Amino acid sequence: MTAVDVASKWLPFKAQAGPGLPLFCLPHAGGGASAFRTWLGQVPDVAVLPVQPPGREARFREPAHEHMEPLVTALAELVLGEAADRPYAVYGHSLGALVAFELVREIRRQGAPMPTRLIVSGCSAPGHPFDDGPMVTGMTRPQLLRMLRELGGTPEWLLADESFVDMILPAVRADFSVKETYEYRPEPPLDIPLTVLAGTEDPRASHDAQSRWRQQTTAGFELHTMVGGHFEIFEQSTLTHKYLAEALHLT
Repeated sequence: MTAVDVASKWLPFKAQAGPGLPLFCLPHAGGGASAFRTWLGQVPDVAVLPVQPPGREARFREPAHEHMEPLVTALAELVLGEAADRPYAVYGHSLGALVAFELVREIRRQGAPMPTRLIVSGCSAPGHPFDDGPMVTGMTRPQLLRMLRELGGTPEWLLADESFVDMILPAVRADFSVKETYEYRPEPPLDIPLTVLAGTEDPRASHDAQSRWRQQTTAGFELHTMVGGHFEIFEQSTLTHKYLAEALHLT
């Protein structure tokens, strides 16, 4: 498989991204690239690049990653190949925030060009765990569905569709395995700016736990509080796009 073929699998909407600063967007647990599809063309001068990990949507037949290290290794190769020494930025929501953080640290370990900014949302700061309930990897199917309903973000008509649930649950379990087997290892703070979009009523990441991301950078830090729950960045997308544009110094 050529590098172009690999990139097309990871970045299914690249052709629609348009020109601008590449912003690699990493989805929440069980989510895929389509979560960010409506963001295409909505942030001025930014090429939104939704990332499609294996195990979901068009890649649902591929085994999903269950551990952090191989996932960020693959992502680092993708991002560095796509950025090609151009400025770029990285964004992640929920589990995607944690993956984005480890991705940037992996890029730093490789001595490769760093992103202009890391942007995260819906995730407690690394090293400051927040009690977000029982281990998801051990949940039964009914318990998993109950958790997904409590989090929101997935329409009830989809959760009531048995074939849809059959398709998404393997990726949900694998993604939570990534989170629940993850061990934070202290390293020097990043030397790039970091922006956090924090919901006031997020059941999986308290506002205080999200504010502690400031300890992970020696450069600029911004915390934007958004009234809402775990998926407020999608529910208030216009405000999210405004914060993204400001964070990337384009407005």
